[in-house]
Amino acid sequence: MASSTLAGLDALDTQEAAPRDRRRLAASAWAGLWPKLAAVALVLLAWELVHLTGWKKFVLPGPGVTLSNLWQQAQASLLWHAIATTLERAVIGFALAVLIGALVGATVSRIRPLRAAVGSLITGLQTMPSIAWFPFAIILFGINTTAILFVIVLGAAPSIANGLITGVDYTPPLLLKAGTLMGLRRLSLYRHLIMPASLPAFVAGLKQGWAFAWRSLMAGELLVIIANQPSLGVLLSTDQDQADMASVVAIMIVILVIGLCVDNVFGMADRAIRRRWGLMAGSDAA
Repeated sequence: MASSTLAGLDALDTQEAAPRDRRRLAASAWAGLWPKLAAVALVLLAWELVHLTGWKKFVLPGPGVTLSNLWQQAQASLLWHAIATTLERAVIGFALAVLIGALVGATVSRIRPLRAAVGSLITGLQTMPSIAWFPFAIILFGINTTAILFVIVLGAAPSIANGLITGVDYTPPLLLKAGTLMGLRRLSLYRHLIMPASLPAFVAGLKQGWAFAWRSLMAGELLVIIANQPSLGVLLSTDQDQADMASVVAIMIVILVIGLCVDNVFGMADRAIRRRWGLMAGSDAA
């Protein structure tokens, strides 16, 4: 009799806990969403006020006209085809940059003569404007996707490599000694100790590398226009040539939204790392 009563109480607690969990998740989602919605509302309000003043009214269309234009473009397949082409190039280029940047960063961080030889060169490549590589890329590869991917890799890989190098540099010596005493050597030491310890800096390097990759891609699509391959850069360039500023701003909004979505992905990865390391307060972790 007692066991059946306890079972009934457990079932009742479970039924009451489910709505509480849903309310907690809803409250957490709203807490993260409302500041973004408020920021969007403020931007739209400021935009509308500037438009109503008549300043550059022939260059800067109002938010109503622009959002209506964006909605019309979203009904057609051309915009989605362009987004797919741009995202495909972004994913391929960034994946190559991560592979090359991680290999270079891991090698340079562990070999001191190589670090002394090319360490400053990596930083120099990181500070070099990606658009400066396009004449060389076009001469080397021609007007094709390979030229764009080449510049994406050159723009993103140095930041990724520097992020990994920084993470390795800040690995505590005491932690390295502990790993050595536990029998970790070379690859096993790198895999099981150094890489996890350098993960926060590496993720920061990935985030910065993505920013460089995205900017390089947009510049590439504006400069290297490939026939029969619509992309966001091509649409932006075409709309500028036609002086269709509503379409131009609409495509810029699409580019911005994609960038914000990817930034949120990196933000979630960063929060997951900090939560696992116990670096987040209870309210932040929620």
